[in-house]
Amino acid sequence: MLESYLTLKPEFEIVMMEPQDCHAVSVLHAERFPRAWNDGEFHSLLSQEPVFGFVARQTNAFLRKPLPGFVLARHAAGEGEILTIAVQPKLARTGLGWRLMQAALREAQARGGETMFLEVDGGNAPALGLYRKLGFEKVGERKAYYADEKGAKSTALVMRRVLR
Repeated sequence: MLESYLTLKPEFEIVMMEPQDCHAVSVLHAERFPRAWNDGEFHSLLSQEPVFGFVARQTNAFLRKPLPGFVLARHAAGEGEILTIAVQPKLARTGLGWRLMQAALREAQARGGETMFLEVDGGNAPALGLYRKLGFEKVGERKAYYADEKGAKSTALVMRRVLR
């Protein structure tokens, strides 16, 4: 019985992000980004009318686990923007990022969005692969936009996807 539980493939539900999720979201954000946002910043963003987000919850976990993933976005004047997204490293390439992005794209479209934008580090090959598979195309770049822990600068790619 225990062996079958330990090899159980995780199952997730994607639900709207709520203010009580902000602490767990900030913890995951800090694990994935050198310039992390704190829970107050997430709470402040989420309290703004055009901002929305989704979190993944593991539905078949026996013990409480860290937040598997989240996406935060906003919509205004027909345009959406992915503000940030993160997935636990051990869950990379499981389709969780895809599901979170699909939820954000559907919500932006339901709010009247015609396009969705995002920025991504040009060196982040896994994220670029995901975004391209989702139909995003490069429309611009910002040189020396991101800085890592050591101060090295990298280019941000601005990407867009048409929603309608």
